[in-house]
Amino acid sequence: MGGLENFLDPLAVQDDTLCQLAVDLSKTYRNLALTSTDQFLATPVNVLPHGRERGKFLAIDVGGSNLRVAFIDLLGDSRDHLHNISRSYEKSWSIEEHLKFDQAHDLFRWIGDCIAAVIRACLSDDKDALGSEIPIGITFSFPMLQRSITEATLMPMGKGFAISKDANLAELLLAGYAHTTAANGHDSNPPLPKLKITAITNDTVATLASLSYSAGIKPNTRVVMGLIVGTGTNATIPMELRHLHESKRSGIKMPAPSESDEASTIVNTEWTIKGTAGPLHDLGIVTRWDVALDAACEAPGFQPFEYMTSGRYLGELVRLIVVDWFVNVERTKPDDLPPALNQRNSISTVWLSRVVAKTPSPDKLVSVLQQDLQPPATSSWSWTHEHAYVLKKTTETVSLRSSKLIAAATVGLMGCVARKTLSGLPPEETEDLVVACTGGLFLQYPGFFRTCQDCIDDLVGELNIKQGVRRVKLQEAPDGGIIGAGVLAGTVWNLPNDVAMQS
Repeated sequence: MGGLENFLDPLAVQDDTLCQLAVDLSKTYRNLALTSTDQFLATPVNVLPHGRERGKFLAIDVGGSNLRVAFIDLLGDSRDHLHNISRSYEKSWSIEEHLKFDQAHDLFRWIGDCIAAVIRACLSDDKDALGSEIPIGITFSFPMLQRSITEATLMPMGKGFAISKDANLAELLLAGYAHTTAANGHDSNPPLPKLKITAITNDTVATLASLSYSAGIKPNTRVVMGLIVGTGTNATIPMELRHLHESKRSGIKMPAPSESDEASTIVNTEWTIKGTAGPLHDLGIVTRWDVALDAACEAPGFQPFEYMTSGRYLGELVRLIVVDWFVNVERTKPDDLPPALNQRNSISTVWLSRVVAKTPSPDKLVSVLQQDLQPPATSSWSWTHEHAYVLKKTTETVSLRSSKLIAAATVGLMGCVARKTLSGLPPEETEDLVVACTGGLFLQYPGFFRTCQDCIDDLVGELNIKQGVRRVKLQEAPDGGIIGAGVLAGTVWNLPNDVAMQS
């Protein structure tokens, strides 16, 4: 089907274009750090764990699709390096669509109910397991401004949420939990304890923290970046404060203050927001389908890189492309196609991953498609091998482009943060630079992780990033959001006795 390959050719990103994208993004990131007020945000995190922290902490992970709550026990210098973290009473809930569009207090009252359910489960096994106050860590997978590790102000959320900006996350969460305890806390014996917010962070910082705590990191290996590619995508990396706009570094209270001119902090890049769109357009990477998807989103133009790479949007992008092929190339009437193909956001990336990408047999795929995407009873159109191939090839092409763009952005970001990150050792010594990564596309989408790593390897070679660097290596940090929330809370909690600086 040469015609299909030509049709999909705008989605192909050639190697030289990918290299140039990494270079251009590096320059763009450097400029955004210095000038943007809604990207490359300084977080109040200039200390990462070293693996010796101990304690029991309640961890809360609010993602784009799910809420998770668990107790995280940090065991410190455990001889069993594979099990220096213990998780218990973990529960997960899907965030229903109506909660995303309700008032903020409705969402956080629901979150308060979920937190209380986990605490009750713990107390039902041992009523003395918890004190009168529980230290908690929160991972919040949305843009936010922070001036201290225990406070956060929401920015426009994206990912389908309609909650207004400028809301105080800590106040909302504590109020939601207080509503639960006031409503039915008297039914608990013992009474539900209070919550003490110890650390608030985003999902990429949490991922970085979780892998940094791991005792399994080998010598000559440095965790230098956190990366998530799931419902949404974001990255975090240490940067020197002097490279950030004054407004983003003034008034921030650090857990471990430093007066050094080269003092660093963990930066929340929010790399999907519109400031990064320039190189994508300049290099001709944005297609007509990307433009159509962007125009139909809740906030057109807000997150162009996310629309091209993240799990929330890849399914819709595939739908737009295959409908374009069937209607404008094969001349099929839209009403003759399966109704789902004409419905916005009806094709999920999860379904593409589990069904289309994992079904090698054409006969089997046709059979599944006839059930999952049924044509109208009055239509003569049906799923054939050729039609199934169109869907499968489009799915492969869209996911391949996503993994390549993530690879270029990763290398570009590492190139933006000063030479010492990419060439920190003399030539006779080398180390692996580790990117802690998590998210559904990385962990579950067939071939995504491997393709992204291969592209990073190629880019590092093409761009001649060699001195002191053995490899830029992706390393999975499964459940980094929930584990990292507990780890960062433990890191801050243990600071009075043991400060661990990483710049």
